[in-house]
Amino acid sequence: MKIKSLFLFALISFFFSLLSCKNKTKEKIVNLAGLGKDQEALKNVDNFDKNTKTIHVLVALCDNKYQGIVPVPEKIGNGQDPDQNLYWGAGYGVRTYFKKSKDWKFLQSEKKDSIRMERLIFQHTSKKNYYLVADAYDGQYIKNCTKDFFYSSSGQMKDVLSINNTKIGLYGNAKLVSYVGHDGLMDFQLSESFKNTDQQIRDCIILACYSKRFFSPLLRETKANPLVWTSHLMAPEAYILHDALTGYINNETGEQIRSRAALAYSKYQKCSVKAARNLLVTGW
Repeated sequence: MKIKSLFLFALISFFFSLLSCKNKTKEKIVNLAGLGKDQEALKNVDNFDKNTKTIHVLVALCDNKYQGIVPVPEKIGNGQDPDQNLYWGAGYGVRTYFKKSKDWKFLQSEKKDSIRMERLIFQHTSKKNYYLVADAYDGQYIKNCTKDFFYSSSGQMKDVLSINNTKIGLYGNAKLVSYVGHDGLMDFQLSESFKNTDQQIRDCIILACYSKRFFSPLLRETKANPLVWTSHLMAPEAYILHDALTGYINNETGEQIRSRAALAYSKYQKCSVKAARNLLVTGW
């Protein structure tokens, strides 16, 4: 009975995550004017160990109150509670899934600030020069999370992090930047410029509903390379990112990485591989 209950809960969570993308109502995001001062003077620090390769994952926590979504169950839709959140602490959330992975060694968790509620740091178990840093953004700051993704993809925003006496790159210093969560660009527009500033081409993975349609205009400015993004409604759960990264770290092609992501989606969502491949696409 317990297994059936867990399956039912996962099925209900997926159903609500799909519904959340269907509501393209007027923006319900809080007015962040005056709260985004860190965006006015973006960090541009790049003195890190160039032998390391970072994957930086920006997760906008699912939020019934502050995002333009059809509400999910209260327990997993509180954007101020990462521990229970659909995209972080729930069974297929980034924190839970990667902590259970045999491919990644969990190194450290730290509380950041009122916007970035938690940061996790992992190291790949076999290719130890690869690090994964995942940030959980308070759901009401989905706009900040989205802007940070574009600033990172364009190289405008760069930072470093010290872990075990090694400095690794963050944001624009990462080799791959990923956005996970609700597609806020269905609800709001960004007026900032995200033009590439250093002529570096970063890879990216965008797990959000209709991400190719809504992220394309701004992503082109950044010159980033979209390895995996989406053509339709979807559940942005962590197994997609996890399996895509396996291919990425093995230096596979975009098509091979996309195939890994689609196979994972097909497995967990019980849909055909063809449907998963139509949903998860690569390149322009």
